[in-house]
Amino acid sequence: MTRGGPSLSGNVATSLPRDPVIAWTFAASGPITAEASLVAGRVYVGTGKGTLHCLSAGSGQQLWEFPTKDAITAAPAVAAGKVFLASNDGRLYALSADTGKEAWQFASEDKISAGAIVIKAPADSATPSADWILLNGYDGTTRVLAAADGKLVWSYKTDDYINGSPAVVDGRFLVFGGCDSQLHVVNLKDGKLVHKIPTDAQIPASIGTFGTMAFCGNYANQTVAFDVVGGKVAWAYEDRALPFMSAPAINDRLVLIGSRDKHLHAIDRATGKAAWTFKTGGRVEGSPIVFSDGVVFGSADGRLYAANLADGTELWQLDLGESLVASPSFGGRHMVVGGEKGTVFALRSRALPKP
Repeated sequence: MTRGGPSLSGNVATSLPRDPVIAWTFAASGPITAEASLVAGRVYVGTGKGTLHCLSAGSGQQLWEFPTKDAITAAPAVAAGKVFLASNDGRLYALSADTGKEAWQFASEDKISAGAIVIKAPADSATPSADWILLNGYDGTTRVLAAADGKLVWSYKTDDYINGSPAVVDGRFLVFGGCDSQLHVVNLKDGKLVHKIPTDAQIPASIGTFGTMAFCGNYANQTVAFDVVGGKVAWAYEDRALPFMSAPAINDRLVLIGSRDKHLHAIDRATGKAAWTFKTGGRVEGSPIVFSDGVVFGSADGRLYAANLADGTELWQLDLGESLVASPSFGGRHMVVGGEKGTVFALRSRALPKP
């Protein structure tokens, strides 16, 4: 799922690839701004022309494809043998993960630019232990659907567009931001409002969470930390006069987020003070992923970078020759990222020579 699943932390509990090389490439049907999902030896990635490609993670060979009627701008969720694919044609498609055959579809009132999240329903909900799909839409509505058939479980309406995916916090709350400049906190079991926490400008992307805290960028050129349980802003970080367009990645010490100022910013998670910044040659609009020993992120300058978490020094860079707006993904032994010219790149660590 997008950003690793329900917490949207962008956190991978393993060490990052070292000395990466390109394992394979695939020429997709159009530009790629969507994150890929890597599950059970397969890569699922959508394009700006509305096609979902299912590829072998080992070879890059296409296994099947599925067309939609508009751009795909977020990762699909893969669970229980199905792929749950959101498209800007306003539909969520449930497909067989093996064949791409459509099982059902759900139509919203506007485009769906954010990825779906799949969870088990809370024990105290109306359908305990069922598989639920959490879905935000450009029609300003958050919905919970039954994964089995796409039937609506509950919905919650906001006053403006929602571009990012919802996150689950503390097993109790569904949390997300939107173009109404609010962080919404609703009860996961029934969609009843708990808090609306105001911020200074529109929230253009998914939030990230750690424990009972939520973090996001906004159009006021801020990265904001929220106390979800307390219903208040904990801190706001500002640097240059350009917005933070990516979703953050979070670990126990840092909030890592890209900016249109061409930098990745590392912010102390507890205090909101700057830890370090990393300069690239282009906008950093894709979201980073944080490993146990480093962070990986792309830039519009066409390079994928890895930086040390302690001080932001460069560990490696790989010039892929295409603007990287899509967020990188990691699964198994591969890292996958798509470029704006439509190339899917699969990377792996260079094999060490035998002694």
